[in-house]
Amino acid sequence: MSDPFDGTERSLGQLVASATAEMSALVHDELALAKAEIRQDVKRGAIGSAAFITAGVVLLFSLPMLSFALAYAINTWTGGHNGNGGWNMIWCFLLSFAANVLLAGLLGLIAYAKFKKVKKPEKSIASAKETAAVMQNVKPHPRPVAADAARIALDKGETVARSSA
Repeated sequence: MSDPFDGTERSLGQLVASATAEMSALVHDELALAKAEIRQDVKRGAIGSAAFITAGVVLLFSLPMLSFALAYAINTWTGGHNGNGGWNMIWCFLLSFAANVLLAGLLGLIAYAKFKKVKKPEKSIASAKETAAVMQNVKPHPRPVAADAARIALDKGETVARSSA
């Protein structure tokens, strides 16, 4: 792009082309910024979703095996292995279930913390608002009146129909 202060004047077409190119670059950069911010938030959301899915899978598929193993371990720990009876098996299974729910709750809290970190693209929004504010202050150039239009057409070598007054 040429230096605007080099003493030469650029034509209207050159100015429009320059403004169009700069506006296109600005819009392209705005979109790139938004994509980068959204990509980061999508990654965080995917990690949070994976944690929720993992919590569900752990709760659903491990409950039977973990519950039996833990219940029998509790019964053995409380003296059931030596014939003294230990705790009732009902209490052992309830305690086993509570441990599994606690594990699923912990995974759910991890997922919630990941989802809470997902934010709106603040930089893109601020930049778009700034661009909109600048664009609101731009005044359009007035259209040339008929005499100016005829002069411009003559400068280009076009023929202009004249009315006799």
